[in-house]
Amino acid sequence: MTDLASLSAQALTQGYRSGELSPVEVLSACLERIDRFEPMVNAFVFVDREGALKAARASERRWRRGDQKGPADGVPATIKDNIAWSGFPNRQGSLLTAKTPAAFDAPAVARLKEAGCVLLGKTTMPEFGWKGVGDSPLTGITRNPWDLSRTSGGSSAGAAVAALLGMGVLHLGTDGAGSIRIPASFCGVVGFKPSYGRVPSYPLSAMGGLAHVGPIARSVSDVATMLSVISQPDHRDPTAWNLAPPDYEEVSNQELSGLRIGCSIDLGFADHLDPEIVSAVKHAAAELARLGASVDEIDLALEDPRDILATLWEAGAALLLRNYARGDWSRCDPGMARAAERGREISGACVIEALTRKRVELSASLSHIFESYDLLITPQMPTVALPAGMDTPPRGFAGVDEWGEDWTRWSPFTYPFNITQLPAVSVPCGHSSEGLPIGLQIVGPMRADELVLRAARAFEAAMPPAVLDIAGAGLGA
Repeated sequence: MTDLASLSAQALTQGYRSGELSPVEVLSACLERIDRFEPMVNAFVFVDREGALKAARASERRWRRGDQKGPADGVPATIKDNIAWSGFPNRQGSLLTAKTPAAFDAPAVARLKEAGCVLLGKTTMPEFGWKGVGDSPLTGITRNPWDLSRTSGGSSAGAAVAALLGMGVLHLGTDGAGSIRIPASFCGVVGFKPSYGRVPSYPLSAMGGLAHVGPIARSVSDVATMLSVISQPDHRDPTAWNLAPPDYEEVSNQELSGLRIGCSIDLGFADHLDPEIVSAVKHAAAELARLGASVDEIDLALEDPRDILATLWEAGAALLLRNYARGDWSRCDPGMARAAERGREISGACVIEALTRKRVELSASLSHIFESYDLLITPQMPTVALPAGMDTPPRGFAGVDEWGEDWTRWSPFTYPFNITQLPAVSVPCGHSSEGLPIGLQIVGPMRADELVLRAARAFEAAMPPAVLDIAGAGLGA
């Protein structure tokens, strides 16, 4: 019997076209998954069963009439809870935010609706997306299905978990310092941070040009399908390209022959790498070479740009909490409140320096790489998923005596590409001896999104990710 909740967007729409599948039946399968797994993993802020059923029935009628809206019509999707969806609150993982329903759809949500997607609900995130793990004062801990004692990663926590478990097919996330790629890596799914401006956003994030909107899904093909939908123009965002995108599902389906790929294990500054992850990434590099690419392991000399991130991130945190009474800050995640306190002390001159001179210098260093190589590959994360409920790993985790209090210390491969706004994807490349997923990061120069997806898709076809053994993971038979 076909497992409807595990089918790709392309397989679903083929089934809708032939009449063998129904959007209503597929919705039912996804809701059954939610009913089964949600009590254990906590991936949703809410599920809109009534609205989803109405959308699925409308899609079913369109397919029967032959006037479907396109390659995502009737495909179940979820929305991260910092993205406006008309008629529903935008809580952002915080007890401070209002329960008032949003009055409009953010651009990506509007495009999903226009494409006929069936919106299931909103997915969990840490408070205001401030950190890379999956817990918040509003919803508690979102757990990793591979091991319920581990974090899902964040901040697009529920999106990655929902993708892995078939609780929807297409999942909308955001990435300001790794928030799509971290949970994708920890959960063993695909997460893509497009070039900044490829996907319109409104309102613009308090984190400014660090924050990208992008897709999470089980496969590169589904990510590409979703990217084509959400990249359509929306003139509310003056920083967006607002150009019609290509069909990413089609253009990404090409061979790698002739591509030049540089492989950096540490970017020149990352430390505390788990040897199993280094081994997996080197094996992935060899596989890309076998597929026809020219792959060189390269020594980079980048300086850690964490000070740039901290300036912009903490100033953004202060901006997020500016409209709340200081007495209410005690209801925040303590780390979020501390970041906002530090942000209050950052001068406008420091923010401008980070946005201009420092960002340009880092961009120039990375652009030099792309004079010699078409793509760059790195580990996505230096460790596997952390214990749940912690901002940083405990002492001794992955053999490191002390990790410190800064969560970005354990995510050195993510934020450089938010600062420089380059396209980057996390694609599964193996598992640790504990059975936890390992991610490979593929990075391209600005606006080379289809090239990044092309490499990810070829790699995925050659090394398909492992399928979660639900019973073995403790999620029940």
